[in-house]
Amino acid sequence: MVQKYQSPVRVYKHPFELVMAAYERRFPTCHLIPMFVASDVVDEDIAEDGSIHRVERRCALDVDAPRLLKRIAGVDYVYFIQKNTLNRKERTLHIESHNETFSNRIVVHETCCYSVHPENEEWTCFEQTASLDIKSFFGFESTVEKIAMKQYASSIKKGKEIIEYYLKELEDEGITYVPRWTSSSLSLPLPRPTSLSTSPPVLPELAITPAVSIPLPTDAKDSASQDAKQDSSALQADSLAEILAGTPEDKLDADYIKRYLGDLTPLQESCLIRLRKWLQETHKGKIPKDEHILRFLRARDFNMDKAREILCQSLTWRKQHQVDYLLETWSSPQVLQDYYTGGWHHHDRDGRPLYILRLGQMDTKGLVRALGEESLLRHVLSINEEGLRRCEENTKVFGRPISCWTCLVDLEGLNMRHLWRPGVKALLRIIEVVEANYPETLGRLLILRAPRVFPVLWTLVSPFIDENTRKKFLIYAGNDYQGPGGLVDYIDKEIIPDFLGGECMCEVPEGGLVPKSMYRTPEEMENEDVRLWTETIYQSASIFKGAPHELLIEIIDASSVITWDFDVCKGDVVFNIYHSKRAPQPPRKDPLGAHGITSPGGNNVQLIDKSWTLGQDYSMVESPLTCKEGESVQGSHITRWPGFYILQWKFHNMPACSATNLPRVDDVLATLQVSSHKCKVMYYTEVLGSEDFRGSMTSLESSHSGFSQLSAATTSSNQSQSSSMISR
Repeated sequence: MVQKYQSPVRVYKHPFELVMAAYERRFPTCHLIPMFVASDVVDEDIAEDGSIHRVERRCALDVDAPRLLKRIAGVDYVYFIQKNTLNRKERTLHIESHNETFSNRIVVHETCCYSVHPENEEWTCFEQTASLDIKSFFGFESTVEKIAMKQYASSIKKGKEIIEYYLKELEDEGITYVPRWTSSSLSLPLPRPTSLSTSPPVLPELAITPAVSIPLPTDAKDSASQDAKQDSSALQADSLAEILAGTPEDKLDADYIKRYLGDLTPLQESCLIRLRKWLQETHKGKIPKDEHILRFLRARDFNMDKAREILCQSLTWRKQHQVDYLLETWSSPQVLQDYYTGGWHHHDRDGRPLYILRLGQMDTKGLVRALGEESLLRHVLSINEEGLRRCEENTKVFGRPISCWTCLVDLEGLNMRHLWRPGVKALLRIIEVVEANYPETLGRLLILRAPRVFPVLWTLVSPFIDENTRKKFLIYAGNDYQGPGGLVDYIDKEIIPDFLGGECMCEVPEGGLVPKSMYRTPEEMENEDVRLWTETIYQSASIFKGAPHELLIEIIDASSVITWDFDVCKGDVVFNIYHSKRAPQPPRKDPLGAHGITSPGGNNVQLIDKSWTLGQDYSMVESPLTCKEGESVQGSHITRWPGFYILQWKFHNMPACSATNLPRVDDVLATLQVSSHKCKVMYYTEVLGSEDFRGSMTSLESSHSGFSQLSAATTSSNQSQSSSMISR
């Protein structure tokens, strides 16, 4: 495999001529580079006016390799050919080098360029590219490649010290200025034994030009910024123009990488620059900032191909859905402002923006039913976009790279109500979108006051979270977060929210139960104009007196888990679960029992044959549950036997008057008005294999899935309580 290196564009804050004078002192040998043992001029040519100076040299390197490898190779030194072209008129130095030793087994090629900074003619830029292709090397290809990469990285770091050493030496001798070349006078003549090449190879056979950077004085930044505005049209190199686009004034400085991106190895810097250049050449549309590109590289361990693939997919997604303009165009609905229990709150000890989510106090089902998955996703995306913006701001405030944020999740109040399957499914889909488009943005996740049902939720969610992300999770049960190693290790005591025992007032909404009046029907949700992803998970059914609606579920493996969630939209119903060893006949649709009237809804199914006898042909596995109009019901049943399970919603008959066995007047009138005997439910069911719970079956079975503390505390007369079946 060919190994490639592309250096960031580095800057000397010195004129080109002075930098060239410093290079002259490095040859024919340099005591700062012990491996560079000798160099001989093979060919040299100087133009009549002195403007062009070409030098070809043969350099010997004593590569730091195991003695055994040298004996097998049969050489003590490796040789390189360097061809250097100095153009004093245009103030450029181009260098090409390739290996002479083992050229039929290993191909090393390097190109370097020194040129005048396009925005400040008193500075000098440096660029470097190199490639290593090991075709064969006596079976030691992998070893040679590792040696090459190791020496390559170390030589680049050493190169900065070497250049600074000779620049300081010139300054000590009183040489701080070298005149430029003109047509009437030559620049400083070059002694014959001096070559204007760069540092020797770091790959075993590569004459490497070191990446050099001299810090930018603070008093020079303002003037550099002004020069950039005045001379931006005078960019001389396309590659520089590409890299400079949309970045800070000191983009070309090595300090930029440390200041805005963090510590990167030379090869990591190379991956960043190569991917950015590839995007400039091939991608149509807005090119992301270096910080954004770097996140995708880190997410794929700096594998260029993998990072490029997911980055391009994300850029297409952002363009298709106008995500770049989300913060300007997205207006948070009032229901989110009132009931979404999350918000930004200062920053952690590392300067990362801090987001607090009181998940245990959130009515997840109410938000999904009131907003739809699309609006909830857009809100989450707006949070992520806001997080990126805050990271940029904190980078400027704290003077160091801050590329991710910290999330604190308070699970106080979490119970089986939050394990509502459609809500969990929506959460998983949101996680999928966020993982694909915002990698490496979560620095740390603090989970506090995790209750007993948390393992069940974690079992459902964790497989969809990237392994590197899961390593950033810190989970505290009960009040463990208050002791040593707890919250104070990551967040300053002064900003710990009041609801966690701190003294800082937190503006995150306290949540509450979303009123049923704000719920939207599936039809309303499907009429949304712009959709990032959609899936209708609810079905609706009409129920009539004498015509229940029944749903068949076939269970192959015992100990499976049947889960359900339904809302009683109209009328009162009785919910039952039956088991049968025999398969029911094909469903009969829309009959109305003795009335023989067809249901206008066309969504009523009956499965239990009238000839079946309860206790013989089928059996009841749960006690009947009476559900009132407006109630929400969530629950689960752990199956004991394989076979056929039937979920039934049946019209609830009002009890007769207790004082007499005669039917009530209302009942008589109701038999004459069939339409008044119509109920409607919206339901969702799912069957889970026991292996999906990974040993958490006991937790699921024993955890109470009825009213949550949230529901009990916030339910009022105009808000229906949530009820739930409990498997025992």
